[in-house]
Amino acid sequence: MARQPFHKTKLGRRFRTAALFEELGPGLVTGAADDDPSGIATYSQAGAQFGFGLLWTMILTYPLMSAVQLVSAHIGRVTGAGLAKSLGETLPEWLVTLLVALLFIANTINIGADLSAMGASAELVVGGGRHFFLFGFALLSLLLQLFIPYRRYAKVLKWLTLSLFAYVGVLLTVKVDWTAALTGMVVPRLFGAPSIVTVVALFGTTISPYLFFWQSAQEAEEVATRKSWHPLRIAPRGAMRQFRRMRIDTLGGMAFSNLISLAIMIATAATLHAKGITNITTASEAAEALRPVAGQFAFLLFAVGIIGTGLLAVPVLAGSTAFAISESRGWKSGLEYKPREAIGFYSVIGLAMVIGMAVDWSSLDPIKALFWSAVINGVAAVPIMAAMMVVVSRHKVMGRFTGSGPLLLFGWIATAVMAAAAIAMFASIGG
Repeated sequence: MARQPFHKTKLGRRFRTAALFEELGPGLVTGAADDDPSGIATYSQAGAQFGFGLLWTMILTYPLMSAVQLVSAHIGRVTGAGLAKSLGETLPEWLVTLLVALLFIANTINIGADLSAMGASAELVVGGGRHFFLFGFALLSLLLQLFIPYRRYAKVLKWLTLSLFAYVGVLLTVKVDWTAALTGMVVPRLFGAPSIVTVVALFGTTISPYLFFWQSAQEAEEVATRKSWHPLRIAPRGAMRQFRRMRIDTLGGMAFSNLISLAIMIATAATLHAKGITNITTASEAAEALRPVAGQFAFLLFAVGIIGTGLLAVPVLAGSTAFAISESRGWKSGLEYKPREAIGFYSVIGLAMVIGMAVDWSSLDPIKALFWSAVINGVAAVPIMAAMMVVVSRHKVMGRFTGSGPLLLFGWIATAVMAAAAIAMFASIGG
């Protein structure tokens, strides 16, 4: 009997699967962090209010967000530096400072909203005080960032992405009209002014500045922590393999992100919208509303998913803020350093977490806070994306590895779409 080739055996397939998972890193974590509790609330509201009608937005944003994140990864891997440092070579110092300040404000509000949703979800599942759980999650996240070296911490974040499969599990427990769902994915529709505002929110939730800074910084961190890796600008050997890795990682990560977003929108459309429940303002409200409609198991999956993705997203929000501020100030930055070796970097992480917790205890309306953080993100994203496109086109910064034609085309289209979204956002506020 002839032997099967190794790659066709069960063991060979396991090795291939493990190798593929190893190829995924910054892009996968970035994509999963995009589905944070605040994003889950936005997707849930879209599904509850408009049913399957806005599913097409997730199909539209996939190539746009993929292009922007590929540009971020490209800059980080080629230069060996984070996005803020590269922006400093393109924009005036005062403008970089302003953009980083806006990022800090938006991210700390987002951290507060995410921690609040995690605390509320834990309270729903096991009972007890929401603030107690919020403090515990914040402390756990902070300690992981402070005391776990980057190489191990990156693996923790990567495994946490699996928590998002809870939302795929929800789909298996509810009845879905798949004909209507597929129609919603391919036929763009709007339902008056409220749907336009929701589309803007979906764009802003999906394409956010903190994701640009995080993925670029993580590619730079990979360069700094792997002895055999160097910035491609000065060590171009193996560049094609690295670009292939980034494409697989980023395209896979963004596909994963949007598939989970679609799962959340479909699940809430098939349950809440179908039962006439159309006003969901937080992720924990969505979980609670699912219980009587879709059953205890769907509720538990949804609530546990919020906690899991929050544990993934909060470090990304705090970390991207720290990378941006540290790079723009010229401070030593990186999760591989011990706290005493990068005091400024870790101080920013700690400050962002403390202010985020304070948001939950303050009288600030979390829904309004999220709205204004979306406004800040939507406005800040446009000049940051435009500057990124300039950076990736410059030989002075990128050497011989400037962006290719398709990457530049989709990157500029994404920038134009976000500019239109920002204008629409201001128009909706003025109206």
